[in-house]
Amino acid sequence: MLLRDFFSAVSGGLVQKAVLLSLLVIATPMATSPAAAGDLIVRYDQSQLLRLPRPASEIIIGNPSIADVSLQGGNLLVVTGKTFGITNVIALDADRNVIQDQRVVVERDDKRVVNLHKGATRFTYSCSPNCETNLTIGDDKTYFEMIQKHNTDKTRFSEGSAEASGSGGGAQ
Repeated sequence: MLLRDFFSAVSGGLVQKAVLLSLLVIATPMATSPAAAGDLIVRYDQSQLLRLPRPASEIIIGNPSIADVSLQGGNLLVVTGKTFGITNVIALDADRNVIQDQRVVVERDDKRVVNLHKGATRFTYSCSPNCETNLTIGDDKTYFEMIQKHNTDKTRFSEGSAEASGSGGGAQ
């Protein structure tokens, strides 16, 4: 008896559908293109340095929503991961010749990260050593917005403290 016939005979194909769905879920991560040896791996919300063999005069980012790049000096790039995904960075010299075409993979830094799942919702915490809330794409919308507001308020408060302490250059 073929495996297909067995699944069709059991529960009117219900088991067959469940097994096929399971295989699809298992095979999906394998179908994505993982990082290759020559890829620049950048963690989400972190930066990596990329040294070019010669100075660049122009930088092209394949998808600016995934990574941001700034040119430091002439031949040093700072690549910052903005969201998860794969893009590329092309560096051109003054004659518009390609110096380097670098694939960039932005992935999550799972070290010291704890995900709390409540049903279909996710809450992310950074634990180093105490667990604190972490603003991460894909978290519960209400939780994400709350953490985003707290982060914005904290930044505003810090900027206000710096100006009040005299570093803003105002009269005292």
